[in-house]
Amino acid sequence: MCFDLDSSPPIPIAAGMAVEREPLILSAADGTRFNAFRAKPETQSGKAIVILPDVRGLHHYYEELAVRFAEIGVDAVAIDYFGRTAGTGDRDASFDSGPHVAQTTWAGLSADIAAAAAVLRRGAGAGAGAAGSAGSASAPALFVTGFCMGGRLAFLSASLRLGLSGVIGFYGFPVGVSRNDSPAPADLAAELECPVLGIFGGADQAIPVAAIQAFRDALTTAGVENDLVVEPDAPHSFFDRKAAEFQAQSDDAWARVRRFISAHGAH
Repeated sequence: MCFDLDSSPPIPIAAGMAVEREPLILSAADGTRFNAFRAKPETQSGKAIVILPDVRGLHHYYEELAVRFAEIGVDAVAIDYFGRTAGTGDRDASFDSGPHVAQTTWAGLSADIAAAAAVLRRGAGAGAGAAGSAGSASAPALFVTGFCMGGRLAFLSASLRLGLSGVIGFYGFPVGVSRNDSPAPADLAAELECPVLGIFGGADQAIPVAAIQAFRDALTTAGVENDLVVEPDAPHSFFDRKAAEFQAQSDDAWARVRRFISAHGAH
């Protein structure tokens, strides 16, 4: 797993920002019901984001991250991956996500991402339960972000024709095979429809610099706007409040995320 069970995002709480929080059950196009969590800002910025977790699926870390996004005016939905195999019931610390990750498919994950995107597209006035239509005149500029497994999926989500304004992957594996049948983002570079921000750790033993460069080269050749950042000395999963020694790298990463969202998808 990417984070410890007591980990949390290394982002200061924005005092005085009113945020509505709610657990959701979403429905994908294939009829699968799955867990999600939404954090909605009182004052909308016209931006929204889907949050894709690591291999554990929906976890407190990502619910808290959704709140941090809402505190800066970005409507956020974090999703779970395991509705098809683990259902929508409560899970405790003993839950073993490994067998469920192995049963995920790119087709199923794509349907879940699309369902979350549709909820955000409907905006503040919409009901939260069904997938619905993907766009309207008042729809927010939509982004997708993810971590580790979710980082790879965030890159790939730019190929789903969801009308995204940008994707942000934290230490997502950009090349090679995965634990499921998801393609390598570098291999789909020509199909990505929006700018890409990638955040990687310079000391990440799992994602060598050569892999990041291969992804950069593929995106550049395909004409996809990209910014692949390697945070110096940072390991995999450095974006964690518990990793105080990497707070400077986390601060830089969060600042880059905010600038990326601000710079793209203006109405």
